[in-house]
Parts: sequence; C-alpha cells; structure tokens
Amino acid sequence: MPQPPTLDNCFETFVQALPADYVELAYEFKAFERARKVTSPYQLLHIVLLYCGLDLSLRSCAGEVAQHQGYISDTAIQKRLAACVPWVKALLSGVFGLERVVNSGSLRFVVIDGSTVQEPGATETTYRLHIAIDLINLSVRQVTVTTDKVGEHLDHYQLDEGDVVLIDRGYNQPKTLMPFLDRGGEIVLRYNAHSMNLYEVDTTACGEAGQEPLLKVDWESRLKTLNGQPGYFPVYLCQGQQRIPMYLHAMPLPPAQAAKARRQAQQRAKNKSKQARERTLFLSEWVLVLTSVPPALLDTEAVTALYRVRWQVEIVIKRLKSLLQVDELRAKKDSSLADLYLHGKLLYAAVTAKLAIQRWPQAQRTLDAPRQLTDWRLWRSLADELKAGVKACFAPKPQFAADYLKSVAERSRKRQLQSLPDDVHRLIERCRQLGLSHL
Repeated sequence: MPQPPTLDNCFETFVQALPADYVELAYEFKAFERARKVTSPYQLLHIVLLYCGLDLSLRSCAGEVAQHQGYISDTAIQKRLAACVPWVKALLSGVFGLERVVNSGSLRFVVIDGSTVQEPGATETTYRLHIAIDLINLSVRQVTVTTDKVGEHLDHYQLDEGDVVLIDRGYNQPKTLMPFLDRGGEIVLRYNAHSMNLYEVDTTACGEAGQEPLLKVDWESRLKTLNGQPGYFPVYLCQGQQRIPMYLHAMPLPPAQAAKARRQAQQRAKNKSKQARERTLFLSEWVLVLTSVPPALLDTEAVTALYRVRWQVEIVIKRLKSLLQVDELRAKKDSSLADLYLHGKLLYAAVTAKLAIQRWPQAQRTLDAPRQLTDWRLWRSLADELKAGVKACFAPKPQFAADYLKSVAERSRKRQLQSLPDDVHRLIERCRQLGLSHL
C-alpha cells in the first residue's frame, strides 16, 4: 500500500490527533477496501476533510485529487465519501475519548445543550446537535446528531456516576431526569414551574407506614414566605410511585431585571392574544434552580452562580458555527452525504479543539483559575492552519493539468454555458483582419 507523503504541515498533526488505528478502522468499516484512484486511507481522509473541513464541492474535491493522481469524477468521489460514514463516526468517538471512565469519587461538571442545523433552502430544523462540554476545561466531550423528530434527552449522552449536568428548561421532564438520577448522576436544572410539578411533604395528612404523603408545591405561596430573600426548599421529584429528594433554590432578581422579566412575560402572553396571569408575573421575578446536590455542598448563592456558567456551552456552539461552519449543511436531509458532512465537520472541530489544548497547554483558559483568554483566537489560528495544510497535502503535478480540467468541467447538459453569438464572433474576426480590434 502506498505510504503517505512525508510533509511537515498541519495536516500531519491532524492525523496524529486521530486514533492510532485509523487505518485499520477504515478497513474494518469498509470505508476503504482496495486501492484504485484513491490509493490509501490516508488519501481518503484527505478527501473527507476537503469536503467536510474546507467545504469544497464534490467536483472541486475531484479536481484536487485529479491534480496529483489523474482524472476522477465527482460521482466517484460521492460514492467514496458515502462509504465513509461509519468510519468517520468511529474516529469522532475516538477523538472525544468516549470510553467509559471509572468513577474516582469526585464530581465532574458537564454542561449540556442542543443546537440546530438546516439543509440548504430550509427555514426549519433539519438535524439537531446534542452537545456536552466539560465545564472545567471547556472541551467538547460529546456531540450526538439526530433528526428534527428527536428531542432533548439525557440518554443522548454517555454520562457516569459522579457527573453533575447543567441543563436548561427544556429538560423539565421527570422521565428525562429520573433514570440518570437513579444511576448516581446529579443535576443542576433551571426549573420551570409551569411545565413540571414538584412535591413536598403534606404535614396535614396521614399516609401509609413508611411513605409520607406528598402535596404539590404552590410556588407562588412558598416563594412569598422568603420575603424577597434567597432560599431553598426540600422537594421531591416524582414519577409514578418513585420519588427522589431534591432541592429547589430560589434567587430573587434585582429590581431592574425583575421589571424587565415581567415585561417579557407580558409580551409573550400578548403574542398569544392572552393576558399574563399574576402568578406568572410573580414567578418571572425569580431564578429557580432545581438540584440533587445537597445545600451543604452547594448553597443557594453557589448553585445559582454555577448555573449562570452554563452560558459557556452557548459560546462553544457559537465557535463551532462561526469559525468552523458546523451548521452549514451542504446536502439533503437523510442522505449519506448529509450524515458524512455533519460527522466529518464535527471531527474537524473536535481535532481543532484538541490541538489547541495540546499546542498551548500553558494558556490560562480553564474555569478553575483566573482566565487569560478564550479559545476563540486559538481555534481561528488552528482552523486557518488546517485549511492550508489540507490544501498543501498533495502537490499538483503538471502532467495531470488536463485531468484536472476534465474533473472540474461542467457536465453535459441541454443548456450550454453562455458564450457570444456567432454574429459577434464574425464581427470580432473581421475587425482583427482589418486591424481595427485589440482583441
């Protein structure tokens, strides 16, 4: 099998960041079976990055191969890329390091959020990206791709006992939370009193032996007992006969923010041709955070401050989109190329983030110490280097110039490319003969 060229460029660094058995995986997942125009898994990976990382069209990818290898059609490129989906998914898992870890007894903070991707011309969601990041070093821990029909759920992620997940209001569903809590996980959740009920012990009723009777919490009444001060309440999260003890922390908003929150609640109701209820307006003045972590470890001030740090996942998503164009899907929904493009782009992003940490280990960028910078410029620098490295990986050969033109040429079609009318051609030729034209 032909050996990859020895080049001192960023593409070589990219390859070294992949699982060491990336070649064997190419054969295992039948992405590469025999050498033809594409001579090795290394070269196939190069084509994947041309399409997913540099956003070249199929025909442009064919042209890049033709410049150093000889003619290849865009249809052949499409077939080779379509076969790479399982391989690229395996590489992505290897880069994230999703192998299950043994619980060390310490807490690991994980921020979870989702984002959307649209196919060309679409105005609504085509695919969803379910993203988990490590809150300490802000590295992307996992990304799962689903269709628009699949909602948010903790089962999308590989989480372990000892993981503390920070999640938004979209997860206010007991069926989403209970299985993870049963496995020994912990949550810090922005609570929505309108979508999920919590319960407290009913001291006025008598229940069965060993099972205290519960009463649904009336949050308007309970929060008024705090007299505008921070506080927490022991509560129960229930589903069927199962109940799990939790803690609801309440933090009042400052007056200016509370007034703004009331106006927003009124506007939302007005948009639905309704009038906001007084209970809704009252609850909008509070930040409510539900957690399974005892107050002895995280008090009200700490847990609400911790939840605010959840915003870091939004910044990571913004970097993925603005610097690496993760959301600019270039293929139709449910096609193999769409699947490849999304996972290939995520592989490109994961390696970029991994290389940034490796190259600048001394950068003060983690959240467990005073921060010196964010990853924005680091990612930008590496993304530019990777693009240059991929382009420079295989040098063009002069003897394949004609093959390049053939590979990038337009397909035969009824409507020809526009050119000057024959009469104008004859006029130009006549002017040349008479010495009246500089054409």
